[in-house]
Amino acid sequence: MEESKRSAFFGSRTISRDVVVPEYPELGLIAFASPNDPEPSIRVEDGRIVEIDGVAEADFDLIDAFLAAHGIDPAIAEEAMAIDDVAFARMLCGADVPRTDILRLVEGMTPGKVARVLSLLTPLELMQAMAKMRARRTPSIQAHVTNRIDHPLLIAADAASAVALGFRELETTVPVLRDAPLVALALLIGSQVPAPGALSQCAIEEKTELELGMRGLTSYAETVSVYGTERVFLDGDDTPWSKAFLASSYASRGLKMRFTSGSGAEVLMGAAEGKSLLYLEARCVAVTRAAGSQGTQNGGIDGINVTGSVPNGMREILAENVMATMYGLESCTGNDTQMSASDIRRTAHTLPLLLAGSDFLFSGFGSIPTYDNSFGPSNFNAEDIDDYLMIQRDWGFEGALRSRTDDDLLPLRRRAAEACRAVLEELDLMRFDDAELERVVSAHGSLDVAEHQTDDTAKAGDAIIERGLTAIDVVRALAARGFDVEAERVLEMTRQRLFGDHLQTSAIFGEDMQVLSALTDPNDYAGPGTGYRMSPERQQEVARVRQERSHAELLAEQAPHADCVLLEDIGPAAVRPRPDEVVIGISPAFAVDVWLTLSGITVGEALRQMLAGIEEEGVAARVVRVTHSLDLGMIGWTAANLSGSGIALAIQGKGTALIHRADLPTLANLELLSVAPLIDASRYRALGRNAARHARGDKPAPVLLPESGEAMGPRYHAKVVALITREAQRITPGEPQEVRVSWPS
Repeated sequence: MEESKRSAFFGSRTISRDVVVPEYPELGLIAFASPNDPEPSIRVEDGRIVEIDGVAEADFDLIDAFLAAHGIDPAIAEEAMAIDDVAFARMLCGADVPRTDILRLVEGMTPGKVARVLSLLTPLELMQAMAKMRARRTPSIQAHVTNRIDHPLLIAADAASAVALGFRELETTVPVLRDAPLVALALLIGSQVPAPGALSQCAIEEKTELELGMRGLTSYAETVSVYGTERVFLDGDDTPWSKAFLASSYASRGLKMRFTSGSGAEVLMGAAEGKSLLYLEARCVAVTRAAGSQGTQNGGIDGINVTGSVPNGMREILAENVMATMYGLESCTGNDTQMSASDIRRTAHTLPLLLAGSDFLFSGFGSIPTYDNSFGPSNFNAEDIDDYLMIQRDWGFEGALRSRTDDDLLPLRRRAAEACRAVLEELDLMRFDDAELERVVSAHGSLDVAEHQTDDTAKAGDAIIERGLTAIDVVRALAARGFDVEAERVLEMTRQRLFGDHLQTSAIFGEDMQVLSALTDPNDYAGPGTGYRMSPERQQEVARVRQERSHAELLAEQAPHADCVLLEDIGPAAVRPRPDEVVIGISPAFAVDVWLTLSGITVGEALRQMLAGIEEEGVAARVVRVTHSLDLGMIGWTAANLSGSGIALAIQGKGTALIHRADLPTLANLELLSVAPLIDASRYRALGRNAARHARGDKPAPVLLPESGEAMGPRYHAKVVALITREAQRITPGEPQEVRVSWPS
């Protein structure tokens, strides 16, 4: 059968690029409650856990053994596991049960129990649980700062932009591993230019990542992956114990770190063992907590498209983020991979987290263009920053970002690029000329800069390692070249590692270097009127976006078009016994305060075209101003009752127009062009012709608006209010006025 045009249209939509599948438990393609998920259980003998979720101690795999030894508190296990699932679910999202009570009980629960409880919650209930359970009171956000050619000056400038926008963690990676030391150095420098305290990471192979951290070139890590089945652990040459050792290696060197998991990984590795996505993620999060990590990056991550392909997948992702908070972990919510080709779908996926709040709302918002994101497209990228800021404004939530103009950003980008260039020169690593620096300052992405020799970047990275360069060398180089403020800030980031306060759960530095963490800024949400609330100053900041226009700004474009037509009131209008005329009724502020229609045509041109159309049909025309109303129907009806033919045109200053007849109700009409932005000069002329034909008793085909074009959407509504306000201010009681029309020479 031939495909219908409707089906063909639907097939062309971006949503049709998404492929989804039915549940397939055998492959692990099921969000909740697989028939293969174990029945939650625990057995404790002599203070030792000897059974977890139906598996006896003799049959424990590596994950079970690790959790039995380090991840479940036998002292409270039986109490916690005995709580009814529904009762605990209500405790989790209810405001009457303190967060601390939940944290204590979860320490005694098995992964099966945690997954079972979360499967009972609706999306709204999961949002309530997230609001209550997140560790840090104040939400924050993390950025990806990468580029496809590993250009160090661009990395530095983009890092400065990201921090100025409000990102408090910056994550980079590299297409070429040898580039990593140089890119990490550039990220460190750029991140400290706008304000101190932004944490930076270079996501690469774990050994190299740890070395960069030990050299002080990075301050945190999160690419330490854990998995929900033994086979996937072993395929990666890892065990829960080796991951715990790696976590301690970071912590002992003053480096913040969190593990990474996220549903779908085991499915992609072909080792889901028929278990549900949520159950396997529950095992991952339990291992994360048991290994001593302060937090986790989860919520799909690289497996987001697997999870998003099954029914209830988005609910599962929210559930696993909540799960992290139940264990008292920092939740860095996984929005770092684009989960759909549909803008609507990916926004719908993200919005519940934004409204509920999270320690990190994104584990990687692509602050750079999509093409420069070396991790692959994030769920939101630089192209979406304005959208995000507008959503933040619309809902009044703390999305952690700020609106910034070129006036704000360009000086910071210049300072960051200059500081980075100075350090590279001082350390004899690379050199860049002034022209390239200027390109970097104004660049949107790497397509706007020169294709530098990528081999030079790799050689510079090798030199950093071979020469044993550290953050202290960066400090010395900055100071030697006169960048004293930046030198002090980089030094302070190194000094903070000795104190270790940023190793607290869910810790970030504020721009005053104050540590905000689960200890210093604990989440105290307990229902309405509690928890984090934006200050009045922050609310005002959130309200300011690039697209905001004051009333005066909206009207500013009117003034240049003043006097495009000269209209003179010559006295009260009267009915003329002339059957071959059309009266044009104009609104109170037409060609008085309002000079430009929403389509960009002047009111003078619109009126000229109407008059010309009437004249073409051999019918007389006159103009009257209706001052007692701004309603288009009333203007048209009033003008029609003054017309000898009973036919009139009406037009408002903003451009909407109609044809009216005297015997019709006020709100009726013969023809209406209501979408002002779509009315061009030819349609005003055609409307004039049709009015004349109606005056002769004909029944002309109506004038139609184009089938495409910009309708009366958000771009215009604020302007409409401003123009209508001007019209309203000109309303005066009294009779319509006859108007003499003339044109400026």
